[in-house]
Amino acid sequence: MAFNDTLRILLPFLFLTQCLQNFVRGEPQVPCYFIFGDSLVDSGNNNQLNTQAKANYLPYGVDFPEGFTGRFTNNRTITDIIGQLLGFEDFIPPFANKMEDIIRGVNYASAVSGIRDETGKQQGDRIPLNEQLRNHLITVLRITKIMKSASAARQYLQKCIYVVITGNNDYINNYFVPDIYPTSRLYTPQQFADGLARQYSNQLKDLYFSGARKVAIFGVGLIGLTPEIIGRFGANYSMVNDAAQLFSNKLLPLVNDLNSHLTGAKFTYINTTGITVTSNDSLSLLNTQDTCCPVVQDLGTCVPGSTPCTDRTQYAYFDGFHPTDVVNEGFAGRAYNEKLPSDASPYDISRLARL
Repeated sequence: MAFNDTLRILLPFLFLTQCLQNFVRGEPQVPCYFIFGDSLVDSGNNNQLNTQAKANYLPYGVDFPEGFTGRFTNNRTITDIIGQLLGFEDFIPPFANKMEDIIRGVNYASAVSGIRDETGKQQGDRIPLNEQLRNHLITVLRITKIMKSASAARQYLQKCIYVVITGNNDYINNYFVPDIYPTSRLYTPQQFADGLARQYSNQLKDLYFSGARKVAIFGVGLIGLTPEIIGRFGANYSMVNDAAQLFSNKLLPLVNDLNSHLTGAKFTYINTTGITVTSNDSLSLLNTQDTCCPVVQDLGTCVPGSTPCTDRTQYAYFDGFHPTDVVNEGFAGRAYNEKLPSDASPYDISRLARL
């Protein structure tokens, strides 16, 4: 659940702001947009679950037009902003809302979930990636019914954008919680990363066989540099980064393999840890040490009803794990329109939409 602390990890803020300001309302660049993942992009799917991983209270959403919807930030998530850049006028609703209008997309993401089914169980209920994929099959069947043709639904879905942001909790809320999970005793970091990548590859194939073709997957960021992990591990935070990077390093080869073996597949990898900015970027002076809101000990989420920092544009992290809107905007901008070739491979999301 996180992004780089040096903030020398951040984005072309001025470019993205101009892009959003110049955006002309019209038809979206793709007909629909589906979102899978964890708390970085959960927009309310955990609200009614029996879990500690919730954000449907203030100060979350303090700057969001709809208030505290379940987003783990002060305003928009990364995928909210990507949706805006793709031309969607409204935010993609969560699956839990049981909305009627599913034809333009659904958000299935669930806080504290992961690639592995057991990940996050110590915090209560959550919707693992496998279950999110099953929920998507429900949506596909509903779209097929709406279109009265499996062929028409398949052709429609192949034009859509799919974003998957997961894997963070398989480290934060699994591998590095040895009192609850045995994974760190059963597997070396390399073995765990290898197994996680194999499972993820199979899940992405399931997504492909449900109709997806244009899929952007995000790597795990430098989660060891989040305020909460530094608070837990101190000087040993680097072992969290090192372990997670073993997994992220496998994702570009995974994407290339999927594209080579699945007909019509257009998977792309967003290099979260590789997205950097020059030292004079307007965001390089953000406060990366402190959280914007007071946090609950050992959870890293905001204390309910607490008062957040006054100027959210000066903080990298809203709580112990999750970025503020200004950071989300930067990462979304680089994912959508790469600044460096290493940001996205083989293509950024703007090009993916045009394919």
